[in-house]
Amino acid sequence: MSSEMIGAIGLGCLLLLMALRVPVALTMLLVGVVGFAQIVGWGAAIAQLKTVPVEVLSNYSFSAVPMFILMGVLAAHSGMAGKLFHSTRVICGGWKGGLAIASVGSCGIFSAISGSSLATASTMTRVALPEMERYGYHRGLATGTLAAGGTLGIMIPPSIALLIYAILTEQSVGDMFMAGLIPGLMGLVMYALTVSVVMRLKPSLAVAGEPTAWSEKFRSLGGLVPFFAVFLVMILGIYQGVFTPTEGASVGAFATLLYALAKGMRMAGLWQSVQETLALSAVVFFMLVGAETLGYFISVSRISFSISDLLYAAELSPMLVVLCILLLYFLLGMFMDSIAMLVITVPVVYPIIQFLGIDPVWFGIITVLTVELGLITPPVGMNVFVIKAMAPHVGLGEIFRGVAPFIVSDFIRLALLILFPVLTTFLLL
Repeated sequence: MSSEMIGAIGLGCLLLLMALRVPVALTMLLVGVVGFAQIVGWGAAIAQLKTVPVEVLSNYSFSAVPMFILMGVLAAHSGMAGKLFHSTRVICGGWKGGLAIASVGSCGIFSAISGSSLATASTMTRVALPEMERYGYHRGLATGTLAAGGTLGIMIPPSIALLIYAILTEQSVGDMFMAGLIPGLMGLVMYALTVSVVMRLKPSLAVAGEPTAWSEKFRSLGGLVPFFAVFLVMILGIYQGVFTPTEGASVGAFATLLYALAKGMRMAGLWQSVQETLALSAVVFFMLVGAETLGYFISVSRISFSISDLLYAAELSPMLVVLCILLLYFLLGMFMDSIAMLVITVPVVYPIIQFLGIDPVWFGIITVLTVELGLITPPVGMNVFVIKAMAPHVGLGEIFRGVAPFIVSDFIRLALLILFPVLTTFLLL
């Protein structure tokens, strides 16, 4: 049996095991080891099983992952999120649907130091949903806004998804972060516009918030300062070459820790934050070990090169190939977690992108945006299930209906980024 055929069978087994609800990290590890053994031999496969975890866990670049997670956890437990929502609520005071717009703004700002969509969605739901319900917001609009707003965490830098893509494809992490800034801000603005359009079409879904004076709005800006301070220190430091992205993550985590301690966080809260960070980091690193193992198997099977040869023979245009890959991501996103999707597929599709001569930074941004869509699309939108867990009294169907206008907004944003790549590469020029 040819190595390409073994590779195809391996990918089929991968999908089958995931359909059977085997944990994604374990699935990648099993398929990677067994497939590698069928092509190279069991001795080499066992040796790889011993060395890959060491390689991944000792990789200096990956140490940024737990630092970004720690940043978000500390921000959630220190009260920063509550003050952030209060500030944005005051700024949007008196607007029709102002609380929903404030929730979108809070999600976008919080994600700037969280890096995680799920952490953003869960934290801001805990803070914002009770307020929206208290003011009589329709539950579908309230939960849909928070589910969609949470997805901003996957794009606005620093983003764990962009970091992992950069490491897997050996791209500059700083370039990926800068390339994601404009698309991320576009998402923030377009989500706010989506709320405004929904309010115009169905004004009964929400009421105008309490009006606030301009003096109150200016005073409330103080709640945004900690977030912008940490964000600017990290991004400017990375972009100006003061420190590496990994060092930037550590600087950001340390700055957030100082703020948390200054605001009264005690040892119990700090220990809880560390435990939560370790648990989330362990999940991510287990997936990275599995992905690395699977990547070796895909490499020796040469299935990526076979797919490239088929595409060359079919004479498909590079843009058509990209659209087919994005369609695959969109379909997978209906069933899989975003990080798992990236670590499984990038080793397969990236050699094809290289073969076609497509800009890997631009492709990474539109890929992550498509993955972001999967967080809010049925049947398994991870952010929707996070909202459901935080608000068990709201039905899944109600949340999915509430998030539908934001899905349309994301498709428009994706189309703009495909048609105008300069929106992604402008800050890199």
